[in-house]
Amino acid sequence: MQTINVRTTQNVLIGYPLAGLFDRVLAFILDLFIFIAYLILTFVIFYNLNLVTTWTSILIYLPVFFYNLIFEIIMNGQSPGKRAMKIKVVRLDGASPTIANYIMRFILWPVDIVLSGSIAITFILLTKNSQRLGDLAAGTTVVKLANTPTVTSQKILEGLHQNYTPSFPQVMNLSDRDISVIQEALDVNVQLGNDRPIYLLADKLKRLHGIQSDLSPSQFLHTVLKDYHYLTSNL
Repeated sequence: MQTINVRTTQNVLIGYPLAGLFDRVLAFILDLFIFIAYLILTFVIFYNLNLVTTWTSILIYLPVFFYNLIFEIIMNGQSPGKRAMKIKVVRLDGASPTIANYIMRFILWPVDIVLSGSIAITFILLTKNSQRLGDLAAGTTVVKLANTPTVTSQKILEGLHQNYTPSFPQVMNLSDRDISVIQEALDVNVQLGNDRPIYLLADKLKRLHGIQSDLSPSQFLHTVLKDYHYLTSNL
């Protein structure tokens, strides 16, 4: 399965699989239901208040027209339908899409959906990175997010016993950013089965901090997280 490397806020590249046509179509259908529900509810309210005019009708339709653009900007590449399907818009170079990227996708959206969306479907199926016309122009595509729960600091602490003994006191030299990078590497391993980041990270930590350990890279990094959160929680 082809993946796209997405750069996180911690400057770590994580490979996400491209979203399939089914996920993208279903996300569109879910958003369409929201369009319809909004229009029905709004027109019923305005009709009962005797406020339905040409200008109010235009005002009612405007949120629907700009729906995808607005939500993708404020929800970081997702609409409600995309969020429900766990997919999002990303740039091919791994950086976060800019407002200009979202606008370019939006401008070509009417072209993509003509003929019952056949143009968008054709391009998604035939292009290397599953891009519709708007994606090709904007340098973006849509990826599938992994459905793996995030392990928070609170969850780690809850799993530690009061008599827990840290194995690597050197972890106190790590920063919060270092810990975030470790967590993201472990998430990549769980979500995508990619163990290269944890091997490289474990080796680097051992060399930089003079740590000797026979644990596997995954076990070592999990122990580092537990030690760090235990020690810092007792400061």
